[in-house]
Amino acid sequence: MYSTRASVRLRKRTGILLKSRCTYATTSYSTPAPHPTRITDADVNEARKYCSNLLQKFDTPSFTLQTFIPLSSRDAYLSIRALNVELTRIPDVVSNPTVGALRMQFWRDNLNRTFANTPPKEPVAILLHHALVSLKSRYPGISTNVMKGWFMKVINTREQYMDNRPYTSLDALETYAENTYSTLMYLTLANLPLQSMAAEHVASHIGKATGIAAVLRGLPLIAFPPPPNHHSNNAAFNSALGGGQGGRQGAVVLPLDVMAEAGVKEEEVLRQGAAATGLKDAIFTVATRANDHLITAREMLKNLQQGKEAGHDFEHAGEDGHQYSETSYKDSSQADDIERGFGVFMPAISTKLWLERLEKLDFDVFRPELRAREWTLPWKAYVGYTRRRI
Repeated sequence: MYSTRASVRLRKRTGILLKSRCTYATTSYSTPAPHPTRITDADVNEARKYCSNLLQKFDTPSFTLQTFIPLSSRDAYLSIRALNVELTRIPDVVSNPTVGALRMQFWRDNLNRTFANTPPKEPVAILLHHALVSLKSRYPGISTNVMKGWFMKVINTREQYMDNRPYTSLDALETYAENTYSTLMYLTLANLPLQSMAAEHVASHIGKATGIAAVLRGLPLIAFPPPPNHHSNNAAFNSALGGGQGGRQGAVVLPLDVMAEAGVKEEEVLRQGAAATGLKDAIFTVATRANDHLITAREMLKNLQQGKEAGHDFEHAGEDGHQYSETSYKDSSQADDIERGFGVFMPAISTKLWLERLEKLDFDVFRPELRAREWTLPWKAYVGYTRRRI
């Protein structure tokens, strides 16, 4: 059926426990902390363990790929990815959208306190605060305001789609991926720290590919919600939209324009699953967009590594968080920036492997093999990182 289609194949640890005095809040939400308490080394160690275990259980690819992040930035990486898991799990553990909105606000307040140097006694906030303090100690005078804005963008976007509202178009799905998965990568680059239009441009395309693939991977669990509090591995993928769980009515979250073009009807998908008319055509169209972004990122990397221009302009340049001054480039070339930030690009490997499996299974997104761990990821990622290829 798809034989005529183009293929979709697509030094020791430097996270030193800082001895400087810092406090965490002991009250809920935005009220000032009446009894600030000092964060101890034990608190940071426990927070690190919590975040690592959270990734190992719910987001195996991110847990595996942490090894390619510099040790000095790994606490930041763990806290960023752990926060993403916490956000995706919210609809699984709340009884209604109102409670879900309160949980989202809880995380906004946690981040506000963390960036105000009074993090709450919560593992993700403690580890993120520790990473920010470490970053500022290594780079005195560095600003973290952009990071805070990016965190809020991720939360706002997750909340917007928490009720499984449909994407109006494939472009809207792409915007969702940019505001979530691409932004997670911007946050990781900022904690290296690396402010580079070239690196962020590559990250944008990889994040879009990863986010689109995450929505496809989560489609079966949104259409046929598991029992309450049921969590499968890789929640960053399985709960890509953060909704539809816990006994709620199923939904088909493919872009409406793609569904219309392929003749897909939601009620048929909910009755027939993979056998629904046009479903595989729609999956193919969406997967192709994800693969297109991987191809673009791959071509850009090749050009930048050779000292050439990326090949096209960064569409998000000039937006909040993506304003670049000449001083951003005075100490390094774009090729140097790509080399320094290459570990952040490794989600491209896990995304490529999943899209290849989807193609081999004839774009049947309901096949259980697509929700299994990718056991070749550690080796494939090692080879890609060594050769500097995605």
